[in-house]
Amino acid sequence: MLLKDLYKINSFEKDDTILKASIHLNKEHAVFKGHFPNNPVMPGVCMIQIIKELTEQALNVELFMEKSSNIKFMLLINPEVHRDLTLELKITKEDNTIKVKNITKFEDTLALKFNGTYRVV
Repeated sequence: MLLKDLYKINSFEKDDTILKASIHLNKEHAVFKGHFPNNPVMPGVCMIQIIKELTEQALNVELFMEKSSNIKFMLLINPEVHRDLTLELKITKEDNTIKVKNITKFEDTLALKFNGTYRVV
């Protein structure tokens, strides 16, 4: 985990190509003190990192992001209001390339859509 204690995994379910994970954000994490004071917002780069970390855990490999596309932040994630997120990742493997399509939600609300291409390091 790049940012220690930013989140904890509540559930982690994987079949052949779909990973469903539920995470709980630590609203006291230092990242929220600077982004932004008195109005915390989950940094987009942290969400992208969480997606990478969950994919690495699902595949038991280390990954390097080569390309990202279709990144859409639909709503801000405030860790004081929306501490529990669900992520659904569709993971496809082609040789040394891993493609991930993600949707992230809090409750039933879509917060993030992301497509990324990684390579195994």
